[in-house]
Amino acid sequence: MSFPQNTDAAGQSTDAPVRPDATAGGGLAARVDSALARGVTRVTGSSLGTYQTAVMRIGLSFTWLFFLLREWPNRHELYGPDGPWSWDMARRLTDDNRAFTALMWSDSGVWFEAVYVLAIVSSALLMLGWRTRTMSVLAMIGVLSLQNRSIFVGDGGDNVLHLMALYMVFTRCGRVWSLDARRAARRETGAGAGEGDRDVTGIVLWTLCGLALVVAQTVGDTRLEWTADGPVPGIGWATVLWGLWAAQGLWWFVRRHAPGEPRTVLDAFANLAHNGALLVIMVEVCLIYATAGWYKIQGSRWQDGTALFYPMHIDYFSPWPALSHALASSGTVVLLLSYGTVAVQVAFPFTLLNRRVKNVLLAVMMAEHLGIAVTLGLPFFSLAMIVADAVFLPTSFLRRLAVLAGRARDRLPLAPRGAVPAPRESEEGAAGSRTLVG
Repeated sequence: MSFPQNTDAAGQSTDAPVRPDATAGGGLAARVDSALARGVTRVTGSSLGTYQTAVMRIGLSFTWLFFLLREWPNRHELYGPDGPWSWDMARRLTDDNRAFTALMWSDSGVWFEAVYVLAIVSSALLMLGWRTRTMSVLAMIGVLSLQNRSIFVGDGGDNVLHLMALYMVFTRCGRVWSLDARRAARRETGAGAGEGDRDVTGIVLWTLCGLALVVAQTVGDTRLEWTADGPVPGIGWATVLWGLWAAQGLWWFVRRHAPGEPRTVLDAFANLAHNGALLVIMVEVCLIYATAGWYKIQGSRWQDGTALFYPMHIDYFSPWPALSHALASSGTVVLLLSYGTVAVQVAFPFTLLNRRVKNVLLAVMMAEHLGIAVTLGLPFFSLAMIVADAVFLPTSFLRRLAVLAGRARDRLPLAPRGAVPAPRESEEGAAGSRTLVG
């Protein structure tokens, strides 16, 4: 959205400049209006942070997929019928807190295996960026179904995955570094002409998702309600899931049969939802660190600098006992690590005001999480937090990283030659624009 200006034949503006001293109030109001107009255009005309959301999509999906595969032998004890938290106990808890989990639709072992496999497949496809709009919803269902089935399993990383899985549904995280982006680039170069018009895969996938929702609401007691408390008070999960399904169908119909103003309006709403979700993710990360840091300050062990001494002597949190004991044997090291952890967490939200300081502190925090993964044996928590931190990485750094990764791939003996390049910034709007479910 921009305001037109009067121009002469040479294209120069003929509007006389307003002197601040002559009409100070009017000049200030004009500048405020101009700034607001630029802001509205910015958040509705483009999807911000496409590289950052792509990193989050890949990283969170990889973390969840890696966890599910590692716990495959233990899945029945963690989330299934053999766990100490029985199906009846989980049913009573979900009846009370209204948490969503598809595992409460049936206590059948076959149904449990189906949900677990769905979580694996959807997270793998989301990581690859295949039909990201649909896979983000299916991956969210997998995360919520398993985690809400046994809420006492996991660590802080599970909470991060839980929240980010909800937010990622509203982002356009497949614009770059995805199979969807590659398919869009092929259409732009003419290599895949006609694919977007047919889109048989998208139509079939959208139809199957609709049939699955019909079955979920008509067979058994699935607890998919329209107005009960769901993601937000007064809106049930049936309303949310059917709304997402209908919105995807509307998106495809408008893209194909009503180009022009309706398409522009839908793009604006999609960009607004993406940018809003991105802002929520950034605020969420800041809240995680701020609350963790300020709560640590109130603890006496963090105040005297000995807090990290104790977990390093717990066998459960010592995958490398020799390393943990070597670090804990030095009081100076323990003191510096304890105070440094609190200082970094408390200071991080404030460093967003300075880009250089933010980047330095971001590197320190990622190194800290790598240390937690090694010394305390919490790899999934550390991976989830590192991926959440990636939302603040500079775009220029991510682009350089992509170039280096591409060069390394090309050096592989079996690397494909002449691959279609990823879409540029100006081409990102074409990604998934002609598909029904993508």
